[in-house]
Amino acid sequence: MQIVGAVLERSGSTPPFAASRPFRVSRLELDPPGPGEVLVRIEAAGVCHSDLSVVDGSRVRPVPMLLGHEAAGVVAALGEGLGEGSGDGPGNGADDLALGDRVVLTFLPRCGACPACATDGRLPCGPGSAANAAGTLVGGGTRLHRDGSPVHHHLGVSAFASHAVVSRTSVVRVDPDVPAEVAALLGCAVLTGGGAVVNAGRPRPGEPVVVVGLGGVGMAALLVAVALGHEVTGVDPVPEKLATARELGAAAAHTPVEAVDRGVRAPVVVEAAGSVRAFETALALTAPGGTTVTVGLPPPDARAAVSPLTLTAEARTVVGSYLGSAVPARDIPAYVDLWRAGRLPLERLVSSRVTLDDLDSAMDRLAAGGELRQLLTFDEGTTP
Repeated sequence: MQIVGAVLERSGSTPPFAASRPFRVSRLELDPPGPGEVLVRIEAAGVCHSDLSVVDGSRVRPVPMLLGHEAAGVVAALGEGLGEGSGDGPGNGADDLALGDRVVLTFLPRCGACPACATDGRLPCGPGSAANAAGTLVGGGTRLHRDGSPVHHHLGVSAFASHAVVSRTSVVRVDPDVPAEVAALLGCAVLTGGGAVVNAGRPRPGEPVVVVGLGGVGMAALLVAVALGHEVTGVDPVPEKLATARELGAAAAHTPVEAVDRGVRAPVVVEAAGSVRAFETALALTAPGGTTVTVGLPPPDARAAVSPLTLTAEARTVVGSYLGSAVPARDIPAYVDLWRAGRLPLERLVSSRVTLDDLDSAMDRLAAGGELRQLLTFDEGTTP
């Protein structure tokens, strides 16, 4: 079928991206779903720093590539072996998908068979990670083409388009009462930020939590921690984000310098900014015996200063958490329950809405640090 999508033509473009224009909105050919794959009509997709990292070249990926990895949509077709009553699907649980179901797309497919898949979310799937790095689907190869040439997939999703073909293991069904814009945020921001608290940090009931970096992922971590009854301190250099953190239930909100100078310490500190300075700040704010959880993705050559003596003398733990150490089929329904109960106001994470033609400027706004989540939205009538 023919679809329309925003293709990243080159990585490492010079900002401002509104001038260098690394994206080109194109008509593409999308293959039908193969065995174990799903065709999804995209309803909403978030613009995330993981997309920006490919645009600015700090994360090397093959191009041309159709970006977008945080999304929700509606099942439009099912590949061979899928469908209600067809048995157990791999990775994300019982295969209960049907046409018209609303689904969350997640950016780490799981083969369900490698040693990493047996770690309850702690390690990313080996074959899934390899496919993501190569710009293919976990089933092998690409399903996207333009003028007869392949276009690479982004993290198994490629949601900056009207439709996507994805692995069944990249999909979690949600009930129709969950709006598409909420469902989209569950696929990355909430899984990653919330999972950093719940799965990696594991604070005891009532323990305080600090979140360093209040973008979409960090603010999601803050929301989940507040929903679970923790006293949360937000840390970010942007005053507007500190004000938003207070509005969303943070007990306190400080700039990094203020937090260090005031002696803020907590047993669980989440770093969600993806910068060396944020990581070092998170270490400084971690109490003796505490855990620093890092979910940010800085450039590969970034290096931080760490005192091994402090780690030893204060019995500290530093944990890396990819996708919030999540098992999506287990974790997404739990976040939906919190949202449905009114305790997790995910709608507040949406800072603006964009179109395919606006993605270059959206990356500039994201890089400037003023956005939480910009959402790209489609309606049912979107056609090439």
